[in-house]
This record gives sequence, C-alpha cells and structure tokens, in this order.
Amino acid sequence: MEPLSIKIFLAKGSSSSLRTAEISNWSGKAIACSRKELDELSKRDESSRPGVYFLIGNDIETGEPSAYVGEAEEVAKRLKQHLSKEFWNQVVAFVSKDENLTKAHIKYLEGKLIEIGMRTGKGVIQNNQSSGARLPESDQAEMDIFLDRILKLLPVMGTTLFSVPEVSKQAVDDRLICKIKGLVAFGNRTDSGFIVYKDSEAVLEDRASSVRARARREQLIEKGILEIKEDRLMFLNDHEFTSPSWAAAVVRGGASNGLTSWKNKVGKKLKEIESSDM
Repeated sequence: MEPLSIKIFLAKGSSSSLRTAEISNWSGKAIACSRKELDELSKRDESSRPGVYFLIGNDIETGEPSAYVGEAEEVAKRLKQHLSKEFWNQVVAFVSKDENLTKAHIKYLEGKLIEIGMRTGKGVIQNNQSSGARLPESDQAEMDIFLDRILKLLPVMGTTLFSVPEVSKQAVDDRLICKIKGLVAFGNRTDSGFIVYKDSEAVLEDRASSVRARARREQLIEKGILEIKEDRLMFLNDHEFTSPSWAAAVVRGGASNGLTSWKNKVGKKLKEIESSDM
C-alpha cells in the first residue's frame, strides 16, 4: 500500500465540525460538516462545484449506520434539497480543485460508490440504484484514481461504510479457521475488525438462544452477503465484521468467543497467536 500525505483543516478546531481534507498531488478535495452547518458549507467556493456527496447517519428503522450517495453539478444547492431526509447528521462531499469533473464523471463515481457500499454490507445504503455513466477508457482510468482517493479519505472524514479491507498475501496464506458441524469458515484480522472470506460456510440454523446473531445473519442474507446453499449458509463475498466474536457468532449461529473459535492451521487459537506476537 502506497504511503499518502493528507492535509486536514479543522475550520472550528473540531473533528466533527466544518473541515476539509486534501491528499498531496491529487486534484480532488474533501469537505465535510454537520447538518446544522450546511449554510456555512454553502458559502465556501468548493461547495458550488460539481462533485459526489455522502449523507451520513443512522437508519430510522433499524438504527444501523447509514449513508446516501449522490452527485450534483452544484453540491451545496443539491444538499439543501435533502433536508427532508431525517436520518443524516453529517455530510461529506468530494469536488475537484481544477474544476474538471463533468456530469458524466460524477455519475460514474456515484454508481461505483453505491455498488461498493452495497457490496461491503456494513450498513444501510439509502439509495441502492444508480444509472452510473459510461466513460472513454482514458476518463475511466482517471476517475478510478479519483475513486481510490475518495475511498482512502472517507474513513478520515467520518465513515467506514465504504471501506474495503486490504489483506496482505501473507495474511491470506496464514488465514484462520472456524469449524462447526463439519462446516469450515476462513478469516483473519484486519486493521478495523475481522474479515471472513468468500466461500466460507456457516450453519443454517440459529441457536434457540440467539437473538443478535440471528438478526445479523438475516441482514446479511437480505444484502446478498450470505446465501442458503442446501443445508448450510455460504459467504458470497468477503465480509468484514467489527470483531472476531461477531464473525464467529454469524458462522456458528449464536454468541461465540472469537478469540478461541478462530484457530490457525495447526490448531493454535487467535488468543494464543496474538499473545505470542506481543
């Protein structure tokens, strides 16, 4: 992973208030603020440019972390039209400093970002469809770089809903195993939680005492992360959980201690592995 230098400006000295962020040698710029600061954001020059934006909050019905992804030729003007949406309390927008983002560019970025948000399955994406846009090969390559920078800045600006965990080859080779009733799941630690790999298996039936794990498994089935395959559940994509225990609970159908449920290929528990690494 390449090193990056990020410059963050806190306009009010607070990480949750009006702030901007830039990456060295990148034509883009991020700007974020709380909902109540929308008028202040609209007075800044950046907010009148074309860009993509994220409304960040919690889903009204489920309480899950939630986001709406949009695009606009004038970001500030479009944001004010979203005041009727109750769920959000923070906004993050990305614009170009050289004003070279076209309508097709931002629609392409919007489509890709919605697709990534749906695929990660970490929360509720309020809009799950986008027309996107087809771009010439050279423009697409340029926008893919822009997209990569957006994804790197989003966690810094306040949301990990679109974060795709990066796992080293060594981690994949040394993946951990969780077994139950002849089924096998594979996973490993990430910087922000625990990833369970695609094609891992999970039990079909929840334990009678399971409440939270059952609800989480149902959500993952609805989002297409888990799928019923005959007598078991199967992970259709890599999926990152907030902890090894949450990952183990979904695999095993009920509350589990992830530090003891996940083991390496010689049977050493995660707890023992991490203790020996200290």
